[in-house]
Amino acid sequence: MDYSEKVLDHFTNPRNVGEIPDADGVGTVGNPKCGDIMKMFLKIEDGVIVDCKFKTFGCGAAIATSSMATELIKGKTIEEALQLTNKAVVEALDGLPAVKIHCSVLAEEAVKSAVADYYKRNNIPFDAKLLECTEEGCCHLAAHGEH
Repeated sequence: MDYSEKVLDHFTNPRNVGEIPDADGVGTVGNPKCGDIMKMFLKIEDGVIVDCKFKTFGCGAAIATSSMATELIKGKTIEEALQLTNKAVVEALDGLPAVKIHCSVLAEEAVKSAVADYYKRNNIPFDAKLLECTEEGCCHLAAHGEH
């Protein structure tokens, strides 16, 4: 399989790996069939994601997409972060082999899951539709363990 230089870079030198002990929101999503699991931690101040970290159990593509996702949402508002799509993450990495896209890209779901956790912890009302995945396919299935 051919991986782009960006994918290889984010796999071998992942950004924002780890946990935030006093995270404001934590989301865990996964695809049990493929074995990829992503946990995302958000630190939020005044509606802005001031820090984010991830722990991913999975293949190189899952690690690279997790790393890129944290780079794309850090410093953004919650609303901006919720606009992140799996497609945007893959594009930012200059693409992924098609066989890897369906089960290793969990970024969109993880961000939305962590934001939902933040909203629940702070009793902030939210429309559940806001947190639905934008793309058809594995995204919905992975988040609900139905893949």
